[in-house]
Amino acid sequence: MKKIAGLDIQDHEKSKRIINIKLEDEIIEKLIFPFNKFDLTALELKPFTRFTIAKSLDDLTNNKLSELMNSIIRDRSTGCFIIGPKNISSKINDKFLVKLSTAIAHLIGLPNHDSMTGKYYARFEVKHMDTSDSYLRKAYTNMDLHTDGTYVKEVTDWLIMTKLDEQNAEGGETAMLHLDDWEHCEDLFKDPVGRQDFIWGSPKSKNVNYKVEHPIFQSDEKGRPNISYIDQFPEPKNMEQGNFLQRLSDALEESKNKIITKLPSGYSIIANNYFWLHGRKPFKENKELIRELLRIRGSFFVN
Repeated sequence: MKKIAGLDIQDHEKSKRIINIKLEDEIIEKLIFPFNKFDLTALELKPFTRFTIAKSLDDLTNNKLSELMNSIIRDRSTGCFIIGPKNISSKINDKFLVKLSTAIAHLIGLPNHDSMTGKYYARFEVKHMDTSDSYLRKAYTNMDLHTDGTYVKEVTDWLIMTKLDEQNAEGGETAMLHLDDWEHCEDLFKDPVGRQDFIWGSPKSKNVNYKVEHPIFQSDEKGRPNISYIDQFPEPKNMEQGNFLQRLSDALEESKNKIITKLPSGYSIIANNYFWLHGRKPFKENKELIRELLRIRGSFFVN
């Protein structure tokens, strides 16, 4: 891996497909002034300001960071990186992390409108008590492996998940699986049912009032499998589709090649949404549990 001034770049300890990028203190210090120029309201209401802070970040690495991130995220052999400040200080609060995630996103592509929050990003908490209609906030339930954007019309090439805060948490590790490491991929990819159109809906909290149709598996330009799947939202039309979904779900959750990793607070995981699936292990019960996450998902720049 090439050396870039201001960045500590390493392979992830559990997988060479995931690259760890740590921002040295000198980069963080130099970001504080340009980040302070805009509050979150400005970023939400004036889209061009998001590109301004993205340029501020990239300029500090002589545009090497955007080059590195795009080479990782678009490469089938990797497709995933974890990035964050090497040292977490009091200056790195939740607002700073929203801005850093925004800058990273706008060096990769254009974020989708997130209907759940009505912004280009979503912030949400996972707590001890939950009455939501989705696995997203259910702390003590396994969130099965899935991809994002299955139920929306927007193209979802990539996603960013940032851990803004975490208190009193045991468990809740991130689970990741690359399609090319999945033992059952070839068998399910070749099954014609996976190429049928499935109906995909969503619960009320998502604020999406339409349904979409698409297959679970498609081929990329080289004939390799891409997947668009989440267990909660497909609406099988018949026994054949229902049973295929069960086989698929079982085969994903039983995979011995899942990567289980603890994402530190202040860090973001960025993954290609076509060949990486992600999930979350259950937390151990704790009435004081709190985790706050930020999510951005979107499409690559067309170039």
